[in-house]
Amino acid sequence: MTTDDLIQKIASLQDSANRKYFPKGIFESYRSNDFWHYHRPDTNVFFTAITVFTLNNIKGKLSPKSQLLVEDITKKAQNAYPLFRNKDGLNTYNFFQTNPSQHFPHGNILHRFNYFKIPDDIDDTAMIYLTTQQPQEEANWLKNKLIQHSNLYKKQIKNTFSEYKNLKAYSTWFGKNMYIEFDVCAMSNMLYCLLAYDLELDEHGQDSVKYIQQTILSNQYLEQPFRVAHQYARTPLIMYHVMRLMNKFHIPDLEICRKKLEQDILYYLQKKNLPLMDKIVLEICLKNKNVVEYLNLNDINTNYPFFIAGFLTAYENPLLYKIASSSLFHIQWTCEAHSLALIAEWLVLTSKK
Repeated sequence: MTTDDLIQKIASLQDSANRKYFPKGIFESYRSNDFWHYHRPDTNVFFTAITVFTLNNIKGKLSPKSQLLVEDITKKAQNAYPLFRNKDGLNTYNFFQTNPSQHFPHGNILHRFNYFKIPDDIDDTAMIYLTTQQPQEEANWLKNKLIQHSNLYKKQIKNTFSEYKNLKAYSTWFGKNMYIEFDVCAMSNMLYCLLAYDLELDEHGQDSVKYIQQTILSNQYLEQPFRVAHQYARTPLIMYHVMRLMNKFHIPDLEICRKKLEQDILYYLQKKNLPLMDKIVLEICLKNKNVVEYLNLNDINTNYPFFIAGFLTAYENPLLYKIASSSLFHIQWTCEAHSLALIAEWLVLTSKK
């Protein structure tokens, strides 16, 4: 299958999504937990936005036909974004639809309880800013908005390593009553967003960079990935997000990590029984084929878990937090279109042409 075939397939998936669950422009994605025998269609903006972001990052290297398809995919996604905008009209975005809230939709239990209703977050907001053209004043507003929800502004983070509790880094969540949470992947996406809008990093951005740097240099991202990135929770995904940021922007405090990070990726690629999609995202990091010489799409499981929700993450009780890393308490999200976009990214970035 060629890159053109992949882009065509992604466009078809957008157009053929089940409209009972997915608004026009939104890709199908699903949430599941195998231990609970739980599987639900999940109407969220996250997977659509990151798919569009990935495609636009490689758009310049695609054929004219595929470039037009990516433009069409992008426009359709952008038309759906307002469904996920802040309920009060602010220019931040939620994982789920707002007004009214449709958190954990199409299920039997979770959507009935406000406890599971989540605030807007930096991850979805960053990806939507990156896949639209926001006025510069909106980007400036976002930078100031981040300060109001950063660590130590009003609250101090509890669920992190002790050495990071005094960092004024970005929290994942915008909610005024929400706990503070550090996530390397979400931070990387927001830093990417701010730098893409030519914004200088303030002390909160610099402390976010420091958090990323130190979790890599200390090996915490290898040994305890859940604590480093609660919403991604796996080392290959942390590597992917950090390297994507570093390969786009020169950040001196992260360049310190580059050699180690690249060596860690090469070491990780040698692991036995490493899932093929993990190999693909790691080779994207290096922009080089090291392990995957031949790719048969029939061998690929496009139900690649790229994102999780941990039900015990918010609890400050040490015992509950200790077991929060168990997959028993995680819901995983998958999206076929995004998996195919990653494969397209791999084909483009590792091409020897």
